[in-house]
Amino acid sequence: MSLEKLRKRIDLLDQKLINLLNLRAAVTKDIGKIKINSGKNIYVPEREIQVLNRIAGLNKGPLKKSALEAIYREVMSASLALEKPLKIAYLGPQASFTHLAAIKKFGSQVSYVACNSITDVFSEVEKGGADYGVVPIENSIEGAVSYTLDVFVDSELKICSQIILEVTHNLLANCAKNKIRNVYSIPQVFGQCRIWLQKNLPNAQLVDVSSTTRGAEMAKKEKSSAAIASLLASKVYGLKVLASGIQDSAHNVTRFLVVGRNIATRTGKDKTSLFFLIKDRVGALYEMLLPFRKYGVNLTKIESRPSKKKAWEYYFFVDILGHQDDALIKKALKELERKCSYLKILGSYPIGE
Repeated sequence: MSLEKLRKRIDLLDQKLINLLNLRAAVTKDIGKIKINSGKNIYVPEREIQVLNRIAGLNKGPLKKSALEAIYREVMSASLALEKPLKIAYLGPQASFTHLAAIKKFGSQVSYVACNSITDVFSEVEKGGADYGVVPIENSIEGAVSYTLDVFVDSELKICSQIILEVTHNLLANCAKNKIRNVYSIPQVFGQCRIWLQKNLPNAQLVDVSSTTRGAEMAKKEKSSAAIASLLASKVYGLKVLASGIQDSAHNVTRFLVVGRNIATRTGKDKTSLFFLIKDRVGALYEMLLPFRKYGVNLTKIESRPSKKKAWEYYFFVDILGHQDDALIKKALKELERKCSYLKILGSYPIGE
């Protein structure tokens, strides 16, 4: 078949795709009306996972699963915008890794609100300025984001979804590498690029800032300065990429949480996050963990944080596999609640990735 005929075939397929996408959008608008009239949430994490899993199962190639998922992320983003204009708060400023994670989850067709701190993200959702918030919770190299854990203690927001983002760090500047005197970024990023920095910029001063994008702003203003930030930050702030992929580990992954007012319903492949306060006595933590073993509940993470109310008193944050409505998890949590001083379920949500 000739090139001209193949292109005509593409044109016909595009016409069909556009018609089908608009038909899908019309159905989406009707769904949105039903949700609003019945007081249901516009964004439904469990339905999102269901759609993506179904699309993956239908895919026979040659498109890769990741490519098709990216396409459908934007289709669903446009659909959400048609159902109801959504606002997503995130730890900013623009082009931060949290911003990238939010875009990965919600696409480009919703509105985004950049916040100066994790507390501000929670506050924006709590007061109704945003429908959902996106915050970092842990990195595969540097571990938990303790400040996010601390904010959960006093917040009534729930975790309704998670985002896994592969993080690539890049050295950005508008000067030559041998001219760099200051490098701006956040402490966690410096920790993730420690070996590369020691080898390539041993004499540069590492300067902590509030965010990677704040570092990019500083590097743009100052001669002989650089930042470690995302590729998007290089475009937004007009900086050259002097080196890419400078993180010490090839598998540098950060997990983010989507927080909102409601818990997602069961999908069959879920995770539940919670925290509890234990009584100060010998063997207390061991005793708290016994219900999980008794009912065969798999713990995937446990972190401790000082309560800040009493010396040597700690909250323990735990992730378990399963949904809080699962029968065995219900039993385990009921038994745990009898043993600990305080128990709070932060949310059950699809594992997804």
